[in-house]
Amino acid sequence: MHTGKSNIVTGFLFLTLFMLYGFVLIFLRDFAPGREQWIADYGVGVHFESRLAHAHGNLFALLNIAVGLVLLRLPPPATSGRWISWLALAGMLMPVGILAEVLIGAPPLFVIVGGVCMVLAMGWLALAVWRLEMPQ
Repeated sequence: MHTGKSNIVTGFLFLTLFMLYGFVLIFLRDFAPGREQWIADYGVGVHFESRLAHAHGNLFALLNIAVGLVLLRLPPPATSGRWISWLALAGMLMPVGILAEVLIGAPPLFVIVGGVCMVLAMGWLALAVWRLEMPQ
């Protein structure tokens, strides 16, 4: 079954990318030319959204790893499992959307869609696990 495995692999890859992005943010804050201005603007606008993308990227990566492990260990019915998996993967649109807003001025559509998908995935997974008959 590739359902949970896809979430785990994608989650680890996403985690790697957003951890590297964290190093870019550290470089911009501590070592880059103009770092004084970066520090002065740290809590507003592009700087705040950059940190928001970093935090949500890592969080959603970890959530996908957790979803994948749950789907592999406590598999819900196949159709539910596939939907939960795809919704969790689509949730990664949120941090990518935040980054797209910062870098290319994209509209917040991906942020909203990704956030809604992740909330739906978490709720559906909770219900699916609740309904499972656990062995004694």
